[in-house]
Amino acid sequence: MRNRILAGLTIAMAVMTLAAEKRTVTDAEVKRVHASALLIDTHNDYPTEQAGKDRPFTGAVFDIGAPSPLAHTDLARLKEGGVGAVFFAAYVGANFGLGPRAYNRAQQMIDTILYDIVGRYPNDFVLATTAEQIEAAHKQGKIAALIGIEGGHAIQDNLDKLREFYGRGVRYMTLTHTNTNNWADSSGDVNDAAVTHHNGLTDFGKGVVREMNRLGMMVDISHVADKTFYDALAVSSAPLIASHSACRALANVPRNMTDQMIIDLAKKGGVVQVNFYCNFLNNEKPPHATLDDVVDHIDHIRKIAGINAIGIGSDFDGIDCTPVGLEDVSKFPNLTRALLERGYSAEDIRKIYGENFLRVMRSVEKVAAAK
Repeated sequence: MRNRILAGLTIAMAVMTLAAEKRTVTDAEVKRVHASALLIDTHNDYPTEQAGKDRPFTGAVFDIGAPSPLAHTDLARLKEGGVGAVFFAAYVGANFGLGPRAYNRAQQMIDTILYDIVGRYPNDFVLATTAEQIEAAHKQGKIAALIGIEGGHAIQDNLDKLREFYGRGVRYMTLTHTNTNNWADSSGDVNDAAVTHHNGLTDFGKGVVREMNRLGMMVDISHVADKTFYDALAVSSAPLIASHSACRALANVPRNMTDQMIIDLAKKGGVVQVNFYCNFLNNEKPPHATLDDVVDHIDHIRKIAGINAIGIGSDFDGIDCTPVGLEDVSKFPNLTRALLERGYSAEDIRKIYGENFLRVMRSVEKVAAAK
């Protein structure tokens, strides 16, 4: 009984301490700080919703300009959330295989972004391919739309196809999705004995990273196996990004990054863009998460790697469980409030929301220009 009482007191004191640490924040302050930031979400899967999940594109299912209650994203809610730039994912599921179907799917997804989003709403979106263009779009009051390929199997083991994707506006590529491909191991099947693994990157995979450096395409290590991460870190002459990842110390899943991975990524100038998926935020069964869980992951990255290593990569419309308080793209001001309550400054928030990522993007562009 005594132990139970002591445990109860400990929990109560922890809750009281947390409450005491939170400072009072006014609506006016939230609005001012949020408006001062260029909010860049580096991973949004709306194009998959628009094109139809995991099947060949047969025409748009959703219209981003119309209310989309079944999705996390639409134009009105992007504006309500103060989103300044979005990397729309050209996602290629494992079910498309490692051959031409994967390459074709990537092309279809890029078409969806270029024509069904940017082309259909040119007064609201503008395609951006550089850090400077992101900032220019923001000054014009438009949302910068960018393209990131999710799943390196999309290049069909062909550097010419990688170059083609860059030419179409792709500015990052996730080396793997949940499936190990012919040149890089994934975290998604790391324990599957039926899968042929490479112990990280093959020689061709290292060549992919080098070519991405030469082109100016960011190397995204979300979804990769730990050894793949370290191989990419060693080979790349530019900083890496984790476009939508979280902390394994807080949610023990292979998909998340260990503390050492986060520290090593940060030492090379990279950024972890925090993911909002419930399963990656905590280990509750069934999965459940709140806004505070997201801030806990941000806090953890700041503690071990510093404020310059943090960004936002929501994974909206690619996840089936969102945190309470961050249910869709309109809710980003809630995150601003929570960060201010935890003691983050306006400068900190501007770094997290976009400045850190823009620094990485500029570094990647600089490396490419020197090659």
